[in-house]
Amino acid sequence: MAPLQVNSVEELKKYIPQAIECRVVRDEKTGKAKIKVRTKRKLLTLIVPINEVDKTLEELSCPEVIEF
Repeated sequence: MAPLQVNSVEELKKYIPQAIECRVVRDEKTGKAKIKVRTKRKLLTLIVPINEVDKTLEELSCPEVIEF
């Protein structure tokens, strides 16, 4: 099953109660970061500018954050 890409933080917030972990992949070359939220059945990704990652993670309040 392929990951689902969401377009907004509000859409991703719906899945946070079921989340097991959140992974953050920062790409300095492109200036973007991927926030990946793993639930028991799905993997959801949100692409944000790299300077907004920390603010977005605070909004989401993930149970566990893993940096890559």
